[in-house]
Amino acid sequence: MNILVTGNNGYIGSILTELLLRKGYDVTGFDTNYFKECEFNKFHFEIKQINKDIRNVSMEDLKNVDAIIHLAALSNDPLGEFNSELTYDINYHATLKLASLAKKLGIIRFLYASSCSIYGIAKKEEVTEESTLAPITAYAISKVKSEKALSSMADSKFSPVFLRPATAYGIAPMLRCDIVLNNLVGWAYTTGKIHIMSDGTPWRPVVHVEDLANAFIACLETPIEVVHNEAFNIGQKKENYQIRDMVDIVKKVIPNCEIEYTHEHGSDSRTYKVNFDKISTKLKGHFFPKWNAEKGVVQLYNAFKKHGLTYKKFIGTKYIRINRLKKLVKNKKINKNLFWK
Repeated sequence: MNILVTGNNGYIGSILTELLLRKGYDVTGFDTNYFKECEFNKFHFEIKQINKDIRNVSMEDLKNVDAIIHLAALSNDPLGEFNSELTYDINYHATLKLASLAKKLGIIRFLYASSCSIYGIAKKEEVTEESTLAPITAYAISKVKSEKALSSMADSKFSPVFLRPATAYGIAPMLRCDIVLNNLVGWAYTTGKIHIMSDGTPWRPVVHVEDLANAFIACLETPIEVVHNEAFNIGQKKENYQIRDMVDIVKKVIPNCEIEYTHEHGSDSRTYKVNFDKISTKLKGHFFPKWNAEKGVVQLYNAFKKHGLTYKKFIGTKYIRINRLKKLVKNKKINKNLFWK
């Protein structure tokens, strides 16, 4: 079975590709490679690789593909705010183009990487897949629009599945330090201080990147009638934390850290607790999460020590996605519409 993974050279994609190969799948990668010089760990996979912007996907690219896992996107809220129109072009319009081509070619399974950020600012109760969606950033809005459009395409010949991950954490070949738990550990390790961008009270669910990758494989391997046109929150109930709880975990692992509250919510004031009962019941026997935040912090801390991560590297252009894109634009490697020159 040949799986097309868009965004395969990204944070999640680099882990997912390796896991798919271990399970015996053939993988075709599709990536524009904005971050090709940003490896944390070297990785080399023997796969067919299409180096292309997702906005330019063609029928030819999908030949001999049996299923699609669509990760490619401007992949977090700061990136989404970089240029909201580009966010919609890449995350929404290109997604519909890819799905339309897939449907024409008879590629039935289409696994879509959505996000728990679509829940926005929730009340005290846990949100479920049936809860009202309240996206408050361009990134989250693009995910909601894509889910609705893909769902309207669903029929016997096209079966989308919507995976709504908690915020990922943990080590991957294409590390990111602009996501909450990785960022907290990075600050603690490189400066001895933990920067809190809020008052510490917002709730965020988190999920280890390996557990997240395995959730995609679980959806791929579950009978199609079980997952057809369904949304799944990806994570575990015990992995709902307030930001200050995550800080306590980091302090437990990394000694002598100080806490600094900056109260810089910016445009992102999300807070939500997420219910994960659906994935644990409907995908029972397929999805087995193995990580928790404390184990993830230990993994991150040990990796940062091994690699000698410095403050300069931590806040630079390698592991902060928006910093990398701004550098590429400044150096005229890509144009203002984020196409390679």
